[in-house]
Amino acid sequence: MDREQVAAWVAAYERAWRTAGTETLATIFTEDASYQQGPYLEPVHGLAALARMWEAQREGPDEVFGMLSQVVAIDGDTVVIRTEVRYGLPVTEQFRDLWILRFADDGRCRAFEEWPFWPPGQHSALPDRD
Repeated sequence: MDREQVAAWVAAYERAWRTAGTETLATIFTEDASYQQGPYLEPVHGLAALARMWEAQREGPDEVFGMLSQVVAIDGDTVVIRTEVRYGLPVTEQFRDLWILRFADDGRCRAFEEWPFWPPGQHSALPDRD
């Protein structure tokens, strides 16, 4: 992977998030991809599980959000990206995130690991806690 390929993948990820349904996930994730939403959370495995998680996490394709990203490092098939995401207008939720991605030879992600960070007192990475 190079920076151009990573930027294209991140743009495709954002487009998929903004697109109704989950059919586009197969264009950016492998069939057996794993997706871990936090360092202490169990990953989901496979496109079907990823699609269920994806739909549960977003409000829908009209959800108002903005995302900025920056490639931090590339080492072969492994990439680290720093993102900043803001939801709502006015902003009701925001966080910064590190993504550790491992790519298959075809450019689709085979392992996605998130390390999200919220402003103090805003949110928790633990399930069922605010």
